[in-house]
Amino acid sequence: MSINLDKWDVEDETFWESEGKKIATRNLWISIPSLLCGFAVWLYWGIITVQMINLGYPFSQSQLFTLSAIAGLTGATLRIPSSFLIRIAGGRNTIFLTTALLMIPAVGTGFALQNVNTPIEIYYLLALLSGLGGGNFASSMSNISFFFPKKVQGTSLGLNAGLGNFGVTTMQILIPLAMTFGLFGGTPQKLINTSGTLIGKIPAGTETYIHNAGYIWLIFLIPLAFAGFFGMNNIKTKTVTPNLGSAGKSFGMIIGLLLIAFVTAVAGLYLMLPAPVGLGLLSKWIVLPLVVLATVFGMKYLTSGGLRENLDRQYKIFENKHTWAMTIIYTMTFGSFIGYSAAFALSIKVIFGFSHIMVDGVMTHNTINPNGPSALMFAWMGPFIGALIRPIGGKIADKVGGAIVTQWVSIVMIASALGCAYFMKAAYASATPETVFVPFLILFIVLFAATGVGNGSTFRSIAMIFNAEQAGPVLGWTSAIAAYGAFIIPKVFGEQIKATTPEVALYGFAVFYFICLVINWWFYTRKGAYIQNP
Repeated sequence: MSINLDKWDVEDETFWESEGKKIATRNLWISIPSLLCGFAVWLYWGIITVQMINLGYPFSQSQLFTLSAIAGLTGATLRIPSSFLIRIAGGRNTIFLTTALLMIPAVGTGFALQNVNTPIEIYYLLALLSGLGGGNFASSMSNISFFFPKKVQGTSLGLNAGLGNFGVTTMQILIPLAMTFGLFGGTPQKLINTSGTLIGKIPAGTETYIHNAGYIWLIFLIPLAFAGFFGMNNIKTKTVTPNLGSAGKSFGMIIGLLLIAFVTAVAGLYLMLPAPVGLGLLSKWIVLPLVVLATVFGMKYLTSGGLRENLDRQYKIFENKHTWAMTIIYTMTFGSFIGYSAAFALSIKVIFGFSHIMVDGVMTHNTINPNGPSALMFAWMGPFIGALIRPIGGKIADKVGGAIVTQWVSIVMIASALGCAYFMKAAYASATPETVFVPFLILFIVLFAATGVGNGSTFRSIAMIFNAEQAGPVLGWTSAIAAYGAFIIPKVFGEQIKATTPEVALYGFAVFYFICLVINWWFYTRKGAYIQNP
């Protein structure tokens, strides 16, 4: 079969059953592991930074939270051009190239971690490059939306996103295990603090191969790049990729648009991060909208010819009020999932891994807690549940409607966020924070589960609200804005921990969830809503 599909009409039942279903399924099962690796490379700083503390790397907690934040901001910004790549360059071309590019940060991270004296600026650069993995979600979801009929959009998108999200859990399990033996050679380093994996705690003094955290992904990325190149398809039709050129031309357009996003992300980070890395001039709440606007307008005015015409056509999604409503709602679900995934492990380490005691009338937070839970043993649980339940959320939404499911999800998220805040506050004021770790963990898992169900239900709603031409770009756009959660949440947690009030972060997020509940009710579930329960 040709790589480029000139005929594609999945709403035609005969075509779907005779040809389309088989092709769509093959593309889906190559897309899922490629997206999984994207999530893993994007978010592996949440695990790597915990082990850097355990090995005594000479960096502050604030600097380590900044690594996750940089990766989060870059990945989210790269999703903006990625939202529109499928209609410009084709699905097969896009997924192949963006998967292959992940090898760059993976190799660089492995190399840098071999030396404990590698400057923090090198890690900042590598975190920037690992944002490539974050950008892949938008193009992957947009691509899969074109392969399946509306009747199974919730399920197919839920599988792609949900199993793709397992990249977080896979990373959180695989990296600690890969660090325990010299799979790729190199000189091991010795633990200063106790570490841990699923099989138990590893005592101080044990040799660990932290550089495997980067190199391990080459085992998957190399075959996946080949699978994408030879096994996936471009849909060359009027509603998907009408002006598909050669593969080389497509690759050039992809790289050009991604470079625009890299430049705007770097500019934003430079304005926001404190010296000596940046200028520290502007608040993140000002910088993020500027980065988004600069990327959108940069793509529009730094391109020309057919590429610019293609973007102008896709930019019509911004004229639809439902684009903005669903962007806010999806930020509640996916933004929370990805942000908590990035910050969860390091938060456990900082809040429960230290005893919070009074010294000379001052509360201190730097005494190692010998009874503290191992972040690497527990951090995977929340993202695992959130990813596992996402396809279920999509399937439920296919049956009862997306907006009703989202409404209940909002309520659960508000309640569980407030509960987590309560136990977080108690832990950060206790010499024995481990005593409240179990209820904290359970509530955070409930919070993760709610985000997973909501991820599936919101994507179902998008597929029903928008027509075939707009649904793909809207899926990509909403995921791009929501992905800034991977920047905001680690950054806010880091700031509030530094201020000794970590619970304030979750109070703020709970307020945002309530706003989303009201928006969802107004647009989609109240009597007389614009669209009833899509």
